[in-house]
Formats: sequence, structure tokens, C-alpha cells
Amino acid sequence: MVTIGAIVVDYGFLLDGAERRVIDFIYRLSWWCYLLLFLLQLFFGWRRIKRNSVFLTAFVGVLFFLSALLRFFEQGDVGRLTDLPFYLNNLFVEKILLLLLSALDVSRGIIDFINKKTNPAMLMAACFALLIGVGTLLLLLPRSTLAGVHLSLVDALFVSTSAVCVTGLSPLDVAATFSLEGQIVLLLLIQAGGLGVMTITSFFALFFMGGTGLYSQFALRDMLGSDTFGSLVATLLNIVGFTFFIEAVGAVALWLSVKGTMGMSVQQEFFFSLFHSVSAFCNAGFSTLSDNLGGDFLLRGHNMFFLIITLLVILGSMGYPILVNLKKIVFYYLGRLIGRLFGRDAMLTRYRHIMNINTKIVLSMTLLLLVGGALLMALFEWNGAFAALPPSDKIVQSLFTAAVPRTAGFGSVSLTGFSSAAIVVYVFLMWVGGASQSTAGGIKVNTLAVAYANMLSVMRGHRVVVLFGREISSDSQRRASAVIFGSILIIASAFFVLLILEPEIPPGQLFFETVSAYSTVGAGLGVTPLLGSASKLLLSLLMFLGRVGFMTVL
Repeated sequence: MVTIGAIVVDYGFLLDGAERRVIDFIYRLSWWCYLLLFLLQLFFGWRRIKRNSVFLTAFVGVLFFLSALLRFFEQGDVGRLTDLPFYLNNLFVEKILLLLLSALDVSRGIIDFINKKTNPAMLMAACFALLIGVGTLLLLLPRSTLAGVHLSLVDALFVSTSAVCVTGLSPLDVAATFSLEGQIVLLLLIQAGGLGVMTITSFFALFFMGGTGLYSQFALRDMLGSDTFGSLVATLLNIVGFTFFIEAVGAVALWLSVKGTMGMSVQQEFFFSLFHSVSAFCNAGFSTLSDNLGGDFLLRGHNMFFLIITLLVILGSMGYPILVNLKKIVFYYLGRLIGRLFGRDAMLTRYRHIMNINTKIVLSMTLLLLVGGALLMALFEWNGAFAALPPSDKIVQSLFTAAVPRTAGFGSVSLTGFSSAAIVVYVFLMWVGGASQSTAGGIKVNTLAVAYANMLSVMRGHRVVVLFGREISSDSQRRASAVIFGSILIIASAFFVLLILEPEIPPGQLFFETVSAYSTVGAGLGVTPLLGSASKLLLSLLMFLGRVGFMTVL
């Protein structure tokens, strides 16, 4: 913790000579302590090095060797370190090594804490709360904001909560408030909030530290939705692998779509693309532009950019189990196609139901809401908010505006110019949200599908609820009813409190803000900066409830 604190202070504050010497002393002391521990474990505990942690041990050893070699050069004056490339700089390698070892220590501590039989729901809520607190402190660092900008504690807490809960609501202009360091902190908070603290920690534990305890595997299995312990590692690998692969491909695609058109350097363009790829896939809705995605230079001639953002939002709102099942389907039919070409089709395993019921529900509901929402947005705003755009841009913006309420919250055409009918559609899409076990919020499309099927069964006098030829369990029906009623109760209660706290703001705008916060969407009608501290704290609580889950908190 001392090492992590020193790194935070080093990069977060402008240090004078005396303070710099103290930080450097902490680095040197930490380096020698970790080196001693590493050598002791290597020589006296090498038999206990597990197969999963061999790679980590070798990697740490190489980093120690490199940093020690450079340290020797510095002490022996064999050569000037300033002549070496940046990535071979002694202090840089030392900080990377210390940060890695500190992160592993923190992960080990969390796993040990889980093994004390902590309630999984309480653990998940506590992890999100802790991450929000750390993010608040990081955003308050002087280097996180631009010169002359004062960030209040409430605003820092609000933005941190919004980033960790992948919402996107902000009372501040991100571009005019946060420096590059601050935007990197936001990016890391969005990624951590999207992946989940437990996913990241367990990934470190399983792949670098050689495994976890039995109880922590039970807790992790429940939180990841894995069916068996055998699929636990595969589930973790799929989650992390899918996330980084899709975000990397999305970042490259976004960069190609905006290359040379935004007046930025290549480095700025790539950071812009990476930030928006992560923000879109995690359904966060944060942007590094002052007008979000609503600048006139971006609205015109960048249809490919908006289509890529739309695709990333949809993929992120589906959830990891759906993506894994879709990957299985693609590889299955691709294997059958190749088998037919080489005459080995009979040797392949046949599946009767390779697409599971959850995937069918999510895909059908996603398609219905996306197409239906796009048609309604085009119908209501073709000659309204979209009137100044050419026909091709109107079609793209209709599709984009139907996708982002699924808890992404990006803004292109200002919502203040939308008709009341379009706003009602937007609110409904926000309330529904995305799929279960995804980064999306809302009541979830799975819940809506089960509730709709239940209504049809009651109308037809059937005793069972059926979807796609499969009977839905009574437990799922009760959970769906509880989630819908709970969301209505929370939204109504928070809206009532906001009416008392903000009597000067129109009720319709407050209701929109309430649904946007609880559904972790992040869209707004321009009232977020006008809210008082008490209202911001209330919305922060709503975002937390929406991300962690109403049933989880209960």
C-alpha cells in the first residue's frame, strides 16, 4: 500500500526537490524489500511454485534482472541511462515492477478475504464502493485536472461513480476539466467497472498466483454465472479475452474512421479512438469531446464512426454468456462447412440446440428494440431534430439514437430538440436496458421477455410460461416481477425526492435524469450541471444501485 501510495503521489502531484527525494527513497526501499522476498521465495520455496505461476515468476525475474543491471550501470557510471530508450529507463522499469508486485499483493489480499466466507453479494457491492472511493481520490489529484480547474469532492465522487458504474452522467465538461492523466484515470475506472473488480482480481489469482481457495471459487462462480468449476477458468478467459479483443479491434476501426479529420495528432487520435472504444463496449457513454459526440464536424461525414460505436454498444449490452455462445455457434458451423469441403462432416459432433434459450431471448429482444426504436426515432424526428441532416445521416442517427439508450448514453443530436413522443420512447429504452450479465443497466431484456411471456400465459389461461418452446421456471417469473416492481419503486421514490430538492427544474427533465441514472445510461437533457450537492449524491446512489443490482443490494 505504501508503494502504490508513492506511485499515486508521484504521478498525481507536482513535487519539489525534498518531496522527490522521499518518493525515490520509498522506491529504493520497496525495490530491495521485494527483491529480498523474491530471492527467498525462489531459493527456499521453489518446490511450491505452481504451474500457473511459472510465467509470472519468470517475468518478475527478468524485470528484476533488467532493473538491477541498469542500477549497476548507473552506480558504476558505465554509461548514461539517458542515452537508453525510454522503456529501458531504470526508474520506469522499477515503477512497472513495483506496481505489478503491489497489484499482485492486493489481489492476494482480496482472495484471502474472500476465503473467509464473505457473502458474494456483499463482496461485489463492497468492491464497487471501494473502487468508487479510490477513483474519487485519483480524480482529486492536481495532475488529474487542467491548470486553474478546481474539482469539488461531490463532483469527483459523482464522476467516479458514473465511470465505475459505466453510466456517463457528468456535471462537468470532461475535455475542459480533466487533463490527459485525468482522462486515463477515467478510462481505467470505466474498464474496471465494466469488467468488474472481482473478474480482474480473480484473473490475477487464477493465472498468476496459481489458483484460489474453494470458497472463493464458489463466490466467483456465482458472480460470473459459470455452471461448473471446470468452466470457471474458461469463463474468466472468455470475459477478459472478449473484452480486450473487441475493444482493440474497435479502437483500430474508430481510428481509421476519423484519421486525419479531427485536427489531432496521431497519438491524440489513437487515444481518442481507444477511449471511445472502451467507453462504448462498456456502455459508459463518456467522451473526451466537449459536446460528447454532437460536434458539427463529427455529425457530418462520419457515419462509419457512429455505426462502429453502435456495434460496440450492442455487443457490450449483450453480455459475455451471449458472446461465448455466439462464438461457439460460429465455430460450429464454420467447422461443419470445412468438414463438408473435406468430406469429414460425419465425424463432427452434432448439436440439436447449440443456441441456448438465453441467447435466443437476448438476440430477439435486442433486434426488436433496435429496429423498433430506430423506426420510431426516424418517424418522430425525420423532419424534427434530424431535419438539418442529409438522408443517409438521418438513417444512421436514427439507428444510433435507438442503440445508445440501451445504457450507453452517448449524445450526438441534442436531446433537448427531440419531441415529447421521441423522449418517451427514449425513456422506455433506457428503462429496459441491455441483457443480464452485461455492462448494461435497466431491468434487462431477459426480464422484459419473461414478464411479457407471463402476461400472455395469463391471458390465454395457460398454467405454464413458455418462451421459444421452453418452459420458464417459476423462480425466474418471480424474479422478473420483483425486478420490475423494484425498479418502479426506486425510480418513483428518487424522482419524488428530486422534486423536493430541485423545485425550479421542470419535472419531466428530473424524471429523465432519474431513469438515466438508475439505468446507468448517462443521457441527459442538460440539467446535470444545475443540480445541487444533495441531488448529485442521490443520483450517485441511484447509479450504484443500478450497476450493482437492486436484487443484489437486497
